[in-house]
Amino acid sequence: MSPYWIIDAHQDMAYNALSFGRDYLLSAAETRRLEHNTPVVERNGHTMLGWPEFQRGQVALICATLFIAPQGSGGGSWETQVYRDARQAESLWQGQIDYYRRLAGDHPDHFRLVTNRTELADTLAPWMAEPAELPPPATEEQEPARRVTHPVGLVLIMEGAGGLKEPKQIERWWEAGVRIVGPVWSGSRFCGSNMEPSSFTREGLELLEVMAGLGMTLDVSHMSEKAVLQAVDAYEGNIVATHANARALLKHPEDERHLSDLCIRRLVEREAVIGILPFGKFLRPGWTSHDAAALTTFDHIVAHIDHICQIAGAAHHVGLGSDFDGGWGWPHATVELNSIADFQKLAPRLAASGYNEREIGLILGENWRAALERSLPPA
Repeated sequence: MSPYWIIDAHQDMAYNALSFGRDYLLSAAETRRLEHNTPVVERNGHTMLGWPEFQRGQVALICATLFIAPQGSGGGSWETQVYRDARQAESLWQGQIDYYRRLAGDHPDHFRLVTNRTELADTLAPWMAEPAELPPPATEEQEPARRVTHPVGLVLIMEGAGGLKEPKQIERWWEAGVRIVGPVWSGSRFCGSNMEPSSFTREGLELLEVMAGLGMTLDVSHMSEKAVLQAVDAYEGNIVATHANARALLKHPEDERHLSDLCIRRLVEREAVIGILPFGKFLRPGWTSHDAAALTTFDHIVAHIDHICQIAGAAHHVGLGSDFDGGWGWPHATVELNSIADFQKLAPRLAASGYNEREIGLILGENWRAALERSLPPA
């Protein structure tokens, strides 16, 4: 089976780089070696990400987050990406955007910012034409093998907008390159979350109006069920769920972190794409990293994908949204996932479950490409 190019709709790169000094030009294995026996692993897990793994995994594009947390939401004294007020939030968001700009500006052969459809097409074209290939080092008797690499696209997404001074301020972040916004993370004045099962506030509806006028995509991840259902009715722009699984398979109906079948149906009606994340706790009930009988496999990922496809009646509304390195990492992911490069192993599992080549391509990348083409400005 030929490799598929992949779009991952949710990765927390800037937060990790600025909090822990992670260098995503390095391989995941090298970062793990450098972080061995350090507090980083306890605080955020072993990394799943690195540029060599993006190449081997054919990861063509990432939705890269701006993630900052309100003070008092967790973490510890080591946290650097925590805000007390709107002024501090603005400074932290700008710092994360500056990180992505440096990453792309200093290493254009490795990363590329994507803010419009022209840049999206230019970024995906080489991946679609020829898979990336990083061969193992040649021995003394061998000639160096051909090396094929492509820049990885970065679409900026704001995860949690509670630090805005006022809804209209989101215009500033649109101008700075942010194209997707999730209004809520752990709690927000804009709408209910999985921790606060309420609907949108008046100010939250105002935020939706400003976002729609700009052409921003709304991410309903972390929203309460009331807020999701209200959003699909109220929001006039593009809607997605970058990282949320099927609640029905978790058997915890009171936990609104993941999507009920009703929410999935309503999102499908709005042509939304839903990104599945491979955190063991979010794949099966009773998961624990310490019990081999309760571990998760690619079969659990396929089950969540298939659940959404069965509700939708097609494979056009589901993709990947890994949430790497979002507060957890190896070995808390599916056991076959040592790094993001291993997402290629999902293709034969999907094929074994009855998905054809076209449908696998939709799930791994094409669905997210279509969502971005619908929402990004032309140029």
